[in-house]
Amino acid sequence: MAGKEIYHKVKDKVKDAFSSSGPETGKGKTKLSGKRVKHGYHLVKGKSNHPMEDYLVAEYRQVGEHDLGLFAIFDGHLGHTVPDFLRSHLFDNILSEPEFLSNPKNAIRKAYQLTDEKILENASELGRGGSTAVTAILIGSDRSVKLVVANVGDSRAVISKNGVAEQLSVDHEPTMERQTIEKKGGFVSNLPGDVPRVDGQLAVARAFGDRSLKKHLSSEPYVVDETITENSDFLILASDGLWKVMSNQEAVDAIKDFKDAQAAAKHLTEQAVNRKSKDDISVIVVKFLC
Repeated sequence: MAGKEIYHKVKDKVKDAFSSSGPETGKGKTKLSGKRVKHGYHLVKGKSNHPMEDYLVAEYRQVGEHDLGLFAIFDGHLGHTVPDFLRSHLFDNILSEPEFLSNPKNAIRKAYQLTDEKILENASELGRGGSTAVTAILIGSDRSVKLVVANVGDSRAVISKNGVAEQLSVDHEPTMERQTIEKKGGFVSNLPGDVPRVDGQLAVARAFGDRSLKKHLSSEPYVVDETITENSDFLILASDGLWKVMSNQEAVDAIKDFKDAQAAAKHLTEQAVNRKSKDDISVIVVKFLC
């Protein structure tokens, strides 16, 4: 894309990462409405015996006269096919919605639903697993940059404003949606020594896929938008491999002095490992510069 500098074609690069247990890393930069944007990412496989189940997207595109930054983390369970499907299709479905530019929040809701329907229709090929998702879209216009964040599950988006952490996503925990789950005929287990689970199985109340649990689960995303201002420092997207061992403010404080987004993302994964996180860990850091 003219005027854009991207160090890694992330889609292709990340896909190759899952044949290896080693970390994967990369970075890129662009300009949106005169504001410089830099991103970096880092992934580390967890201690489990199954293959890496975290996938991400970090890239820039153009729709009409609008430059876009597209960032996402998909944390799979019971296999990697659903997060891989999301990596390949979710943003295309969002951008294909006719009202994406006029009403991006509604377009995202529709695209999440459509994508989940496609996953369920292809369950014989994609398997019985599922995935969380957190997506962040930067939309550049003549005067400003809008940020639209959406999520299902417990992958999280946190923005730093003047050094203060603000969570933009919602952790969809089973206990928070117990009433809805029970109305649908399901239940939330809460056994000693374990986290609450939908039907005794899944530790999140909203997810893509999971056909066997779908009648008790939702794929309706939480969606929020805001304008990037001079008070906006950086955005962190991460899977729960980070958030299980680090608070929002701890994550912001850990990288507030980093100038390089890739180094910041790597530092957060290293901190999570040092704090004994055993899960797959994926982190994207997006820095906003004047």
